[in-house]
Amino acid sequence: MTVSIVGIGGSTRPDSQSGRAMRLVLAGAEQAGAKVSAVTGADLELPFYDPSITERPAAAVSMIELLRAADGVVFVSPGYHGTVSGLVKNALDYIEELRTDDRPYLDGRAIGCVAVAAGWQASVNTLNALRSIAHATRGWPTPLGAAVNSIEVGFDASGGCTDDRVAANLAMIGAQVTEFATRRAA
Repeated sequence: MTVSIVGIGGSTRPDSQSGRAMRLVLAGAEQAGAKVSAVTGADLELPFYDPSITERPAAAVSMIELLRAADGVVFVSPGYHGTVSGLVKNALDYIEELRTDDRPYLDGRAIGCVAVAAGWQASVNTLNALRSIAHATRGWPTPLGAAVNSIEVGFDASGGCTDDRVAANLAMIGAQVTEFATRRAA
């Protein structure tokens, strides 16, 4: 059985460091046998989430449907001022649209979490915030998460990473999400 893994994150900057990190996580999921898709960049530019509004823009509807069908999810955020970027947080707020589903929110799904920031304090705090969001949406954060200090580690446009251990950890997060999702689906 092929499981579906959805990555949400990055920034509006084309080919951002957090977007590149997400590609490595999703490559690890794909290597482990998952079908992957990503919501990043311009796809994250959504109106502020308002639960009282019932009509959603096409990009939000698409993301919600991807999440609804997902067996596992990956959250990736740049760390801005020590926490999740507003862009990523707003996108994650749309998970509220899944509240009345038979499987509400991200119930029982593995969630891989990655934070990329210019410094350890911001990256670690952002990772903790992503894990808290995973718990709040009834997801199960994978045992391995990654706090990446972009002052020490960089990603290139071809998918490379300047630190082999970080690249391996990112791939492992994708593999863990896929493994859990596959076991859960069986």
